[in-house]
Amino acid sequence: MLFGGAVQILAVMLWWLVELATRSGMVGQPLSWAIAPAAAHSALMIYGLFPFFMFGFLMTTFPRWMNGTEIPARRFVPAFLLLMLGVICFYIGLFADARIVLVAVIVMLAGWGVALYALLRVLLDTRHPDKRHPIALFIALSMGWCGLAAYAGWLSSGDAVYLNLSIQAGLWFFLLPVFASVAHRMIPFFTNSALPQRLGPQPYWPWWTMLAASVAHGVLKFADAVGWLWLADLPLAAAALYLSHLWGFRRSLAVPLLAVLHVGFAWLGIAMLLFAIQSLLLAFDPDAAFIWGLAPLHALTIGCFVTLIIGMGTRVTLGHSGLPMKVDGPVKLMFAGIQIVALLRVLADMLPVQSGYGLYVAAALLWLVCFIAWAWRYLPLYWRPRADGQAG
Repeated sequence: MLFGGAVQILAVMLWWLVELATRSGMVGQPLSWAIAPAAAHSALMIYGLFPFFMFGFLMTTFPRWMNGTEIPARRFVPAFLLLMLGVICFYIGLFADARIVLVAVIVMLAGWGVALYALLRVLLDTRHPDKRHPIALFIALSMGWCGLAAYAGWLSSGDAVYLNLSIQAGLWFFLLPVFASVAHRMIPFFTNSALPQRLGPQPYWPWWTMLAASVAHGVLKFADAVGWLWLADLPLAAAALYLSHLWGFRRSLAVPLLAVLHVGFAWLGIAMLLFAIQSLLLAFDPDAAFIWGLAPLHALTIGCFVTLIIGMGTRVTLGHSGLPMKVDGPVKLMFAGIQIVALLRVLADMLPVQSGYGLYVAAALLWLVCFIAWAWRYLPLYWRPRADGQAG
């Protein structure tokens, strides 16, 4: 699964860079795609990139969280093959025919379903007393399947309501709840393992607040009640920023691999503050232009989600390759580069259009530079024997 995510994290942005460069006239002529490029971009990012990392991480941790048996290959291998086949067919369909894209999404739904069943078996077969995080994660992943199914509904019917439902469900019922839940479960654990001063008992109310507020944001956004989003966004931002403080954000900066997770989570609070301010401004002036455009969204998706993915992905890759949990100078630069990508993409929607478009392209280029370096370093570890000689 992590191998698929590493490949896709390059492919998804390479395609988008081609689209940006040709649409702007920087290179050649605008290309014709089988479906709208923005709709393809949202599907590839929400459903074609993050699930590989999520399933790779959770198929490892679910059994460990609940003292269960490891998920057998007969369940995770078919899930990976179907998801990967679906993504490949998606790209082929973009060049050839929208009907191929629909088939690709159906194949991805099948792979997602197999992966869900693998996680469900762990949930049902274990008797651990605390399954709060696994249950919340399973529900969020199931919402992701429903969001992808809505995307298939849009492809087959052309009804934009399905596309809107797919995007909102993917972001607010799936992605944010998964990242918030994994962060709440794992960041305190990693912090206690890396720093001498241990954290105290972890409250659950900020986590529940984030989950409820995320769902509320999705419902309001789907209903086009953008002037009321702040009702969900301010509590979510407060809960996330409170946890960043509680977990010792400043102390975490002393350990680079830990700092990446804390920085990624801090972006969640920042992004939701931007969403809240944007909503309040629109509430006072509903006729105003769409203030800041997609800047808050990219603070969330790139600043928070991508940073957390690469932080968790690096930890899992090192741990399961039998290597020490340390990163060197070039990898630290790559992590810093991703923060610049997030800033560039946020500024692109805050600056005038003429300046912003160049920042779109610059952000995409820097993304590729950073992740090519990451893949060059870590991708070979997925097919090599463990460095410590253990099985794997």
